[in-house]
Amino acid sequence: MIPLRDENRVSTFPFWVIAILIANIYVFYLELTAPSTEAFILQYAFVPGNLNLANLDSLLPLITSQFLHGGFIHIISNMIFLWVFGDNVEAALGFLLFPFFYLLGGVVAALTQFVFTPGESIPMLGASGAVAGILGAYFALFPSAKVKTLVFIFFFITIINIPAYILLFYWFITQLFSGFLSISLNTSGGGIAFLPHVGGFLFGWISALVLFSRKKAQLLKKIED
Repeated sequence: MIPLRDENRVSTFPFWVIAILIANIYVFYLELTAPSTEAFILQYAFVPGNLNLANLDSLLPLITSQFLHGGFIHIISNMIFLWVFGDNVEAALGFLLFPFFYLLGGVVAALTQFVFTPGESIPMLGASGAVAGILGAYFALFPSAKVKTLVFIFFFITIINIPAYILLFYWFITQLFSGFLSISLNTSGGGIAFLPHVGGFLFGWISALVLFSRKKAQLLKKIED
């Protein structure tokens, strides 16, 4: 299932969503045109086994890794989800809070992987964890919003409106199942790291519930029907 757009229309310009999109595309361009893409990734990606809380340099990849991607499908899928769901969350959080919320979601996502595989030597990269934080916040704040979604049913392709809580809950469960399956199978050959998605989503969901537990009415005024 690929989300195309949601029914909510925001009254504010999604400055940070667009800025993050541009930043990711630009860094991906630098990555592709670097003399050595592998060296570029190793320099800025997050490696759980290298994390040392006493060494500030080892903490920087928690941020820089969020702007790296492993290929065109990786960056396109992340940016689609950010574009569809990010503008509403940015409008809710506000101009000052949103970028910190986004980056913190990515940090929590990376640390989730560290907790389960602290000695892992495979680089982690991608905006998936940070975007998962946005999805979690959207799940908390706009569960009933309809999302126009491209759905593949065997060889049949259609577009249907799906409530956000169904779409995002399905996404979360698949990430949770895949994450713990990868641990049980002890897969360490690279590929998609699913547990950071789970950590990022839970961060976004819980944080949004706490931040807006008493401000739901004010929040709804920011979103146009």
